[in-house]
Amino acid sequence: MGMNDPTSRNRLDEEESPYLRQHADNPVNWQPWDDRALEAARERDVPIFLSIGYSACHWCHVMEEESFADDEVAEVLNEQFVPIKVDREERPDVDSIYMTVSQLVTGRGGWPLSAWLTPDGRPFYVGTYFPKEPKRGQPGFLEILDNIVDSWETDRDEVENRADQWTEAARDQLEETPDSIAAGEPPSSDVLESAADAALRSADRQHGGFGSDGPKFPQPARLRVLARAYDRTGRQTYLDVIEESLEAMAAGGLYDHVGGGFHRYCVDRDWTVPHFEKMLYDNAEIPRAFLAGYQLTGEQQYADVVEETLEFVGRELTHDEGGFFSTLDAQSPVPADGDGGGEREEGAFYVWTPEEVRDALEADVDADLFCARYDVTESGNFEGSNQPNRVASVPDLADRFDLEDREVRDRLESARERLFEARERRPRPNRDEKVLAGWNGLMIATCAEAALVLGEDGYAEQAVDALEFVRERLWDDDERRLSRRYKDGDVAVSGYLEDYAFLARAAVGCYEATGDVDHLAFALELARVIEAEFWDADRGTLYFTPESGESLVTRPQELTDQSTPSAAGVAVETLLALDEFAGSEFAEIATTVLETHANRLEANALQHATLCLAADRLEAGPLEVTVAAAELPDEWRDRFASRYFPDRLFARRPPTDEGLEPWLDRLGLEDAPAIWAGREARDGEPTLYVCRDRTCSPPTHDVEEALEWLESEVDSGPDAPL
Repeated sequence: MGMNDPTSRNRLDEEESPYLRQHADNPVNWQPWDDRALEAARERDVPIFLSIGYSACHWCHVMEEESFADDEVAEVLNEQFVPIKVDREERPDVDSIYMTVSQLVTGRGGWPLSAWLTPDGRPFYVGTYFPKEPKRGQPGFLEILDNIVDSWETDRDEVENRADQWTEAARDQLEETPDSIAAGEPPSSDVLESAADAALRSADRQHGGFGSDGPKFPQPARLRVLARAYDRTGRQTYLDVIEESLEAMAAGGLYDHVGGGFHRYCVDRDWTVPHFEKMLYDNAEIPRAFLAGYQLTGEQQYADVVEETLEFVGRELTHDEGGFFSTLDAQSPVPADGDGGGEREEGAFYVWTPEEVRDALEADVDADLFCARYDVTESGNFEGSNQPNRVASVPDLADRFDLEDREVRDRLESARERLFEARERRPRPNRDEKVLAGWNGLMIATCAEAALVLGEDGYAEQAVDALEFVRERLWDDDERRLSRRYKDGDVAVSGYLEDYAFLARAAVGCYEATGDVDHLAFALELARVIEAEFWDADRGTLYFTPESGESLVTRPQELTDQSTPSAAGVAVETLLALDEFAGSEFAEIATTVLETHANRLEANALQHATLCLAADRLEAGPLEVTVAAAELPDEWRDRFASRYFPDRLFARRPPTDEGLEPWLDRLGLEDAPAIWAGREARDGEPTLYVCRDRTCSPPTHDVEEALEWLESEVDSGPDAPL
């Protein structure tokens, strides 16, 4: 190919993804994953070298410094391959396919993911991070490139053969819905208990969380499974494990005690030292688990963690006009002799020495208190510095320092505020300012739920601002299509199932929190696209990529929970909720997906936590709380939302049928759905109708009466504890 060969230069300067832009000045002629790059590979008949990572990924930076910034490596990659860079946060479909291959072939995966593909995208060699030169028995990157060039030129048949086998294996894994495995009916709520029991077996009863050593990941989906199972069975151990885990995450280094919000995971068993990046999805999903913990126990500390985290998100991960950014990097610059242009170091923004604490605080006693409470010592817990961990209780400190509890609290809070101000003057970690539809959906849903549970309208505003931001920029009203990514005015990538499902669930949450029918209408529009683009009736499943989207070597599903919840699981939960309004086939789709994958859930419940929650929701039937009122009375909100009612749906409606007419028009409905039909406000007062699995309480103006009816329903239900 001549001058118009796109691979003759690095094309990432045309991309908006901050991760891709980080590689725009590498000597490697990186290409984005697009038709021009794939076409060039076919024309040149050379393999594709695919490198997948994301902006907050530590080993991605290391591999760039060692290999991709190196002229010698670049020369081989440019001459013998078409090098393609992918941001996994923008293209989870591409990531899912080649990560599955890595897991199948090598038994492990991670980022950076390095894969070598035939020009038509079939993989024949995979790995993760490779050092430039061989070390500790690991082959060097240059050596691997030479071997691959050699095989491609001299043993092409063998390479093609392996590419076929690996692609077939990935297809089996990702597309699998064999008729032989579909069950005659959806799994029962037993899968929920199987998942909860598996979570118990993996629980670390000494240090909290799951797994017997480090690293420790937050696993919010497991906590939701345990909460639901505790609610269903009353088994105390389920609740104990939830409390131990929430306590460990709130007290340890996973949590940012100075500025709020959660880091990605901890590298050790006892939650001391985190991997410091902060991801939007963790700061959405972990607080949801804390809200459930708060509803189950009334423990104020859990509510505080949610409030501080949402404040952090509002302050550091929010676009001026409302959408949420994706990540904050783990590394930040360390000032080199005062010029701020020094090395980037892991955690530099977050850690403290006792001396830095003393410099920031006026009173020595405050510094001593803070260091004692958060284990800030001379020897340090992280490379000579300290990531704060809460190790001493207020009463202990009061004894030790001979102060009243109240004064200890006040001094600690003022110390925290001062340290926060001091920290604000440090060089900041980089921020990835992509606004992703799906991740925004997770965060919006949490804000909406927090508005109800904590009785705080500000969180509903935070939710609605973000929903409107995403809707204005990423939803195409004429085409009825959602895009995945917005950045600085640029919109890219067709939405995946997770974008539609997470955002639809978020829109339902905004409707519940505000009573605005517009959000419900948006949720229904998204759900109809899920049906049109992702639902495959012949195979009885929901795919991750849209039918009209780019065709890759296989079409993935997302059934398991990873760092984000299963897209299929959230879609099923949301379709079940929306079925109450749409009177359509949503429940049928949800039921069929659960039937198709029933054996898989029964065989490995814990990996499919969100689908198990959906199966339980289907069996238990919905808990509908219809509120006919112009405004939701505060007392109702407080009484209902502050208690743990999994799957409760606040179905607000105008007080009169006349007022309901424009709502039905907005939703395109001929008649009122059952959840609203005949349920007007009685005697001109706000009226409450509560139904559990199609059995309804009498209409009432008294929230206590409704709750009593519910309790008696629950206690006399088929699964009532004996």
